[in-house]
Amino acid sequence: MAATKDSRPCSIADALAIVGEKYSLLVLREVCLGNGRFDQLVRNTGAPRDILSTRLRRLVEAGVLTKRLYSERPQRFEYLPTQAGLELEPVLMTLKEWGDRHLRQGVDLPMVVEHRCGEELVPVVTCRACGDPVRHEDLTARPQTPGWSVTGPSAA
Repeated sequence: MAATKDSRPCSIADALAIVGEKYSLLVLREVCLGNGRFDQLVRNTGAPRDILSTRLRRLVEAGVLTKRLYSERPQRFEYLPTQAGLELEPVLMTLKEWGDRHLRQGVDLPMVVEHRCGEELVPVVTCRACGDPVRHEDLTARPQTPGWSVTGPSAA
């Protein structure tokens, strides 16, 4: 995807163009929980039906969800995550953990997710190369787009 003329080229912005709209990540949450039918999605996300239809169409077009017919009369579909959609699940878990820690302070948690080991999942982002947890002070950004530095557009 292309950034606007004056904005920094950025994969975060590109991803947000697909999943950053209101309800998109909530739809993905529900689909990953196995609730992929339209009425379930309306009920569990609180999205208005017309907006939900638009979000679902965009997520299918982007390859995040797939649509499967489950009833011919009347014709009804359910939505399932694609591989790309499943790869967003750790993002959802990290957002959930952040919300639990900073917005609920661990009190009255609406949902706990257990890992297959039987323990509550507390996601940690780690470096693929060394396995260390990712910390802000250990990161160095290196812009790869010509004409851009960390601080913004380079002087011409």
